[in-house]
Amino acid sequence: MTHALDVTALASDLIRHPSVSPDPGESQIALGETLSAMGFEVFHLPFGEGAERTPNLFARRGKGGPHLCFAGHTDVVPPGQQGWQHGPFAGSVEQGILYGRGACDMKGGIAAFVAAVSSFLENTPEPQGSISLLITGDEEGPARFGTVKVLEWMKDHDQIPDFCVVGEPTNPTVMGEVIKIGRRGSINVRITVKGRQGHVAYPHRADNPVHRLIRILSELTEKPLDEGSEWFEPSSLQVTSVDVGNTATNVIPAEAKAALNIRFNDLHTGASLREWIETVCHRHAPDCQIEASISGESFLTQPGPELNALKASVQDVTGREPRLDTGGGTSDARFIALYCPVAEFGLVGASMHQIDEHVAVSDLDTLKRVYERLLERTVA
Repeated sequence: MTHALDVTALASDLIRHPSVSPDPGESQIALGETLSAMGFEVFHLPFGEGAERTPNLFARRGKGGPHLCFAGHTDVVPPGQQGWQHGPFAGSVEQGILYGRGACDMKGGIAAFVAAVSSFLENTPEPQGSISLLITGDEEGPARFGTVKVLEWMKDHDQIPDFCVVGEPTNPTVMGEVIKIGRRGSINVRITVKGRQGHVAYPHRADNPVHRLIRILSELTEKPLDEGSEWFEPSSLQVTSVDVGNTATNVIPAEAKAALNIRFNDLHTGASLREWIETVCHRHAPDCQIEASISGESFLTQPGPELNALKASVQDVTGREPRLDTGGGTSDARFIALYCPVAEFGLVGASMHQIDEHVAVSDLDTLKRVYERLLERTVA
């Protein structure tokens, strides 16, 4: 029989391991030791080389189904240099508030996973299903050698779960508000239009690339991409940079550049949007250069038994019926969705990435109880 662990103490211990992305690994070593003592088989899975080396952890307890996985990340964004009233890696608790980088995003969520499992196993020492944790050290960074690589390893070793819960902070203000069941896709595009430099007084001797770039951006932004879909808000194209680099007032520049991002719903794919952008660009500037990077496609987990179990667990503990939502930025759930149904539920995210990031101790306990209730509903 295992003994239930204290969720606040676990979160504090994790915060005390500085793990600015990519996590150097100490926090996962400590986490692995805790999970091993709870009867988990622990796999440390580093991927990448040199500065890109990313520590990852997969741990599983049980062999059969149903298989419930909790996913998260130990890496955090840099704390910055000034303004912290509480040490960013002290893990201090004052007046019922836990402070530190990663408190809500998302070492607090990981602590809630582990504390929930320990409490569940204290009451159900031999559950019928399996419980696993997928923990990466590079969610806040490029995410090249993190969750995406662990999932490939999991598939090769027959470890794909039936359902996965990502512990990202999903609640805007209070616990129980939002479960994320999907995310929009994201594509970043850089456009370079070449011209011919010349004197502004003799435009016939030059070729002004700025004028063509303006026409490109005008066509791309003149009307909405769509009006939204059943579960998603309208797609959004935002121009993020227009750069000529021209310090002279009497010179037509030789090139002009722009950057844009599209957060897109399930009415589009990254490939279809790139094709559209290329068509528009080449209409106005046949020789322009286009670089596109798709960081993730949109995905959606349709309501079903697993999602209903999570929703019911949130309502049982918080007394609120959570809204099913697909807004916000991207997360590692975009990778997990390629392998199994996935949903996100975690802490209140109002202070994530801010100075004096914090979480209420009571919210940590609430999240732990939600996860424990989910375990009771799925693998007991």
